[in-house]
Amino acid sequence: MKFASFTENGRSRIGVVDVSASCIVPLDPTLGDMRGLIERYDEVKARISQEETRIPLSDVKLIAPIVPPRNIFCVGKNYREHAKEFAGSGFEAGAVKGAEIDQYPAVFSKPPTTVIGHGDTVALHANVTSSVDYEAELAVIIGKAGRDIPADKAYEHVWGYTIVNDVTARDRQRNHKQWFLGKALDTFCPMGPWITTADELHPDNLEVKCWVNGELRQNANTKDLLFDIPTLIATISAGLELQPGDVIATGTPAGVGIGFNPPRFLAPGDEVSISISGIGELRNRFE
Repeated sequence: MKFASFTENGRSRIGVVDVSASCIVPLDPTLGDMRGLIERYDEVKARISQEETRIPLSDVKLIAPIVPPRNIFCVGKNYREHAKEFAGSGFEAGAVKGAEIDQYPAVFSKPPTTVIGHGDTVALHANVTSSVDYEAELAVIIGKAGRDIPADKAYEHVWGYTIVNDVTARDRQRNHKQWFLGKALDTFCPMGPWITTADELHPDNLEVKCWVNGELRQNANTKDLLFDIPTLIATISAGLELQPGDVIATGTPAGVGIGFNPPRFLAPGDEVSISISGIGELRNRFE
């Protein structure tokens, strides 16, 4: 199933999306938000299919499907060709030629204040950066808490998947010699349009595509991840309990703005669209 968060008549709701019919079926308001649904999913799953009210998607405003309870866990340089383009761009502090591929996953975070939804506007923050870039990524939604999760048990802890755009201020990423300040600006994590539950996807074989103003820039497949989802979950959960509603962004493929010569950063009025097979399309304008 596909679950979305939306607003209708000023109220925030969650519902099941019927993509073929372009409508949404609101769920019982007592479930609360998406995190509440995740925590009670096994209990309420049977009655979800009994809901009957259907609202056209055009009549509601989609919002971020989930605002995680704490920072989003993000992975850098997790596609080989992107690792090479980043190292050669001049924007990776401490890059060493010939050592572009890391031995261990590079993990950083984005605060919940970065999260916005499908159709929302991303702020370019021209007062603090002049090099805003896009990054199309598959994101994992944790459904079952766990610490020290072994890789062969990792998928037992996954509730679903969504799309994120790991928007980045490249100059801040380079100048501060770490990634947080370049990744953490308000509105820098568009997410959505909804969450597809884990039983509907094979996450190791999904097409990831990104367009800027209709021009295809990124075109890859999750089978090319250097560190797969079980490895990421095992790595991040080592000594750290993952909680229901946590989000893990798995990294972006080649084709970002810094991969061009000269770099092609985003400008006011640009629109970025990201699609991942089995999920949908996330679209946002930059101003």
